[in-house]
Formats: sequence, C-alpha cells, structure tokens
Amino acid sequence: MQEQTNPVPRPVPGPPPGVPGPARQDTDPRAGIEEAIAGLDELDALPPAEHVERFDAVHTELAVALSSIDKV
Repeated sequence: MQEQTNPVPRPVPGPPPGVPGPARQDTDPRAGIEEAIAGLDELDALPPAEHVERFDAVHTELAVALSSIDKV
C-alpha cells in the first residue's frame, strides 16, 4: 500500500511582494483603479523616467483588485 503524501501548496494571487494589501475595505475597489489610471492622463507632459512610477501604480491597483475577487 502506497502512503499518501501531502500535496504541494499552490500559490494564491495577491499584491506584489512589499505592497500592502487593500486599505480601503469599505469602498469601491474601482476607485483606486480609476485614480491610478487618471494619473496616466499626464504622461505626455512627464519625462519618460517618471512613467514607470505611474504604470507601477496602475499595476498595483489592478493586482489588489484581482486579489480581492475571491473575498467577494
């Protein structure tokens, strides 16, 4: 008889490492996404080096929103 082994735990989606989880539990998660996307409106006026920070903000908000889907 073969002994059962414990399965390897599967990763669970969540915010990127070092990024705190969603702070706004009682508000619409789309608000943070919309705010971050609004920051992209001014990209043409910013130097390219500052674009990364704006895109990171959008990516973080999307990751947080996606990680909260299972908690609905």
